[in-house]
Order: sequence, then C-alpha cells, then structure tokens
Amino acid sequence: MLDRAGDLFAYESDGLTLLRGQASLVVFPTSTRAVADVIRACNEEGVPFVARGAGTGLSGGATPVEGCALIELSRMDRVLEIDPVNRTASVQPGVINSHLSELVAPLGLLYAPDPSSQTACTIGGNIAENSGGPHTLKYGTTSPHVLALEVVLPDGSLAVLGRRDGHNHGYDLRGVFVGSEGTLGIVTAATLRLLPVPEEICTLLASFSELVTACQAVSAIIAKGIVPAALELMDDRTIAAVEDSVYAAGYPRDARAVLLVELDGPAANVAAERVQVEGLLEASGAIEVRVARDEAERLALWRGRKGAFGAMGRLAPDLYVHDAVVPRTRLPQVVDQINHEAAVRGIRIANIMHAGDGNLHPNIPFDRRDPDQMSRVRELGAEILRICVDAGGVLSGEHGIGIEKRDYMHLLFSESDLEPMRWVHDVFDPEDCCNPGKVIPVPRACTESNPRHRGYDKVEF
Repeated sequence: MLDRAGDLFAYESDGLTLLRGQASLVVFPTSTRAVADVIRACNEEGVPFVARGAGTGLSGGATPVEGCALIELSRMDRVLEIDPVNRTASVQPGVINSHLSELVAPLGLLYAPDPSSQTACTIGGNIAENSGGPHTLKYGTTSPHVLALEVVLPDGSLAVLGRRDGHNHGYDLRGVFVGSEGTLGIVTAATLRLLPVPEEICTLLASFSELVTACQAVSAIIAKGIVPAALELMDDRTIAAVEDSVYAAGYPRDARAVLLVELDGPAANVAAERVQVEGLLEASGAIEVRVARDEAERLALWRGRKGAFGAMGRLAPDLYVHDAVVPRTRLPQVVDQINHEAAVRGIRIANIMHAGDGNLHPNIPFDRRDPDQMSRVRELGAEILRICVDAGGVLSGEHGIGIEKRDYMHLLFSESDLEPMRWVHDVFDPEDCCNPGKVIPVPRACTESNPRHRGYDKVEF
C-alpha cells in the first residue's frame, strides 16, 4: 500500500496529463478475493475507489477523484489458461496486451486487438475502454474478442458475465460492461477469443504530396470493396518526429503524408488485393508505393507507426492526444478545418489517423507551464470535438469519454438520451462509489441535492 504524497504523485493522472487528481492511497491486490475485500472496506468507510492498470489511458478514465482509493491491478498479471482447441485464453486484468499474442504465437494464434500502446497497456484497461488500434478496421475493437468476464461489482459481490463459448442468453451484460470505463465494477479475469495467424501478410507504404490526397485514397480503397487489416495515415510533422527518433522507420521525409496499408488472409487473396491496392494508390496520386520486402521491414514500418506518440516527446514537454471519429469521406474537409483552427490559435498539430474507420488523432504538443498556451490548447480541444460532431462523427473512437469528454456528451445526447445511461449505472452502482465522475455528466440538480456527487464533477480540464 502507498499513502505518502511523494509515492502518490505517479498516480495523479493516466496518459492524459491535463487532468490530475489526488488519491488517498494506492493498493495492489493480486487476487479476485483481495479486490473484493478492498471494495468492501471502501464501502464500510464511505470511500470511493478507482481501478487502474498500466495508466496508458488517454481520457482521464483512471484519474482519481479527490480522496479516493486507487486499486492498482498490474500485479494481477497471470495467464490462467490457454485453450488452443477452442481458441480462447483466460487471463487476469494485468496481463500486457502484446504479451498474450507473443505467448500464443507458437500455437499459430494471436489476440487481434492491438492498441498503439500494446507493449505497455493491460487487458483490464482495454476492456474498460473498449480499446481499438490500427487493426480495428478489419478485426473490430476489444468487445467482439471478449467472451466472458469475472467482475467484482461495486458492493463487493462477484459476478460472471457472458459465456466462454460466446453463446449468451438473455441480456448481454458482458456487452454492457465492456467499454463502461470502470464505472460498473472491476474486471478480475477475462476469457478472450484468439484468432489464427493469417497465412499471408503484406504491408505497403504510400507517400503523398498532400494530406487531403492521402485521405481521398483511403475512401477509394474502401469503395472498391477491399477491407485491409489496417489503413494508417501520418502527416509530415509526425513523419519528421518519428524519423528523428529511435523509432525511425525509413519514412520519406519529403512526403506531406504517408499511408500504411496492411493486407492479410489467404495468400491468393492477398496477392490479388495487393495488385488492386497498388493501382488505387497510384491512381489517387501517390508519389511512391513501397511494399515491405520481408518481415523485418514490415515490423520496422509498424515500429515507426506505433512509436509515433512517443516520438512526439521531441516536439514539446507535453502532448495532448485527441481522439474523435468522422465518416471517412469527410476526412479531407475535417482535417483541413482542424488544421485551420489550430493555426488560428498559433498551434501546429501532428496528425495520426486510423483512417480506414475515420478515427482521427490530432496530436497537440504544448507546454503546460505556459498558462496562455494551456488555454489555447483547451479551446482547440473543444473545437475539434464540435467540428467532428458537426461532420456526423462521434466523440471518441477508442480512448473513451472519461473526464476529458464527459461535459461534451451533450453535443451528441439530449438529457432524455443520457437518463437511461444513468439508470444502467445506478443498477450496478447506486452509491456512485466506483470511478465516480466519469463518462456521464451529472445533472446540476442531482449535484446540489445529493452529497454523493459533490466534487466528482469538479475535476477541471
């Protein structure tokens, strides 16, 4: 257990450092029973609690509210069972995402969800946020790969949601729980779906003289009926940051944008799709199309892409990684609008996109020591959300709502839309003790009349 101020400092935020809170203590359970015991003790003392994994989240979902107990799950890191016949794995929440695929690779299997932080992020956090990643386009987010969950509910009781065989009956409470951002309880074990490693994988890198042209190429590929495993786009500022870092991947420095396209599946299908994709990229104005010659080059291209967020540490002391989704046909216009709004405020953005599913990540380098710059960054963050919603998009593709976007839920939902969400929450957590203040904005009347909510809506962004 940690309770000294110096030790607690490291737990004041998750990967979104704009938001900070102070926990009263941090505990490190190693079993389901220990998690339940901690929750029951918190309930007896009237102390709210927040679950935390690797802390790689980017919406403030694991940011503690003042005075809460932080339940740190990274020591619950055992793989409980691998079943290669039924293609499942049962794991504790602290298992690191990439470690699972590494473990089952000799069996010809993989765990498909691959957030960019997959070498650090943990399965429990992925489930809480319904995390995505570069391969979401073909394989989906975390949810379809979760078969069953063992959870400790906010009253300290244990429940199993879903079934190991994936055949649910009645209400899909597993589906309700995945993506609930730790507000309905804490995952202590999960049974996950494994997939066979594709027979063939082909990775292409296309460079463009204009970012808008690269966006248009994405729509051209999808319109042709081809669904790549991944369609990732990076702009020139991202390219420069990567190539100046330890993640250098050989991206062309003179390109305004690069598009990373990955095809996988039966060898004959991949070969046919490769020919089509190369033709579509060239017809869309690609300056160059390069095909990875071997596995080493393919991994190098992906190392650059997945290391891009880390590489941006070279641009400024702090980084705000934004996350929103728009219809992919609107990408060119939306990117132009966002870049314009950034320029008006004297901010230069580095863009990364899961372009195939319209998931934008405008990255905003800044220095939090400059109050004026902080104000402009906050203003730009809000404007990005408005632009995306106005374009027919949504607030988040994979980072979740947390505290960051909680007070912007009204851009998408009316009070009558939000009320059923509160009903669901209150069935699981009527005392609002489990990760309070996240996801759903609290109505002002409720805040004023119910002491349980006081202070939970005050974490400032």
